[in-house]
Amino acid sequence: MAVAVTIDDIRAAADRLERKVVRTPTLRSDALSALCGANIVLKLENLQLTGSFKPRGVFIKLSGLSEKEVKAGVVAASAGNHAQGVAYHARQLGIPATIYMPEGTPFTKVGRTEGLGATVVLAGAGLAEARAVAFSQCEEQGQVKVSAIRRPQ
Repeated sequence: MAVAVTIDDIRAAADRLERKVVRTPTLRSDALSALCGANIVLKLENLQLTGSFKPRGVFIKLSGLSEKEVKAGVVAASAGNHAQGVAYHARQLGIPATIYMPEGTPFTKVGRTEGLGATVVLAGAGLAEARAVAFSQCEEQGQVKVSAIRRPQ
């Protein structure tokens, strides 16, 4: 069942994100505006702490964990942007983070994620397999799943 996001949810998230992520600029794209016949404005999330929008939802999720959950640590499966968002905010909040990545993940992404403080485990040929291993381990260890696609709490 889908859960509706209210304007109050958005305002509360914005308050929690204050000074935790970069307030990235917007820029009107003349080329896209002309092509679409509409005013197209781009949000420059490539200027975010880890180069994408992913840290926003990750911070909301991690900042809402209980003390018990913080001690248990978090687990995520990602081949890039989500992994780095989890690693960054987990380190900032003192939460142990384990990121499962597919075995073929470029070493630059693995290194960047480790450099942000997470433990990286290479598992599976693709993201679906890495996710299955990650969440199986997560349940066995009593850790918290941090999904890249589910609504943060």
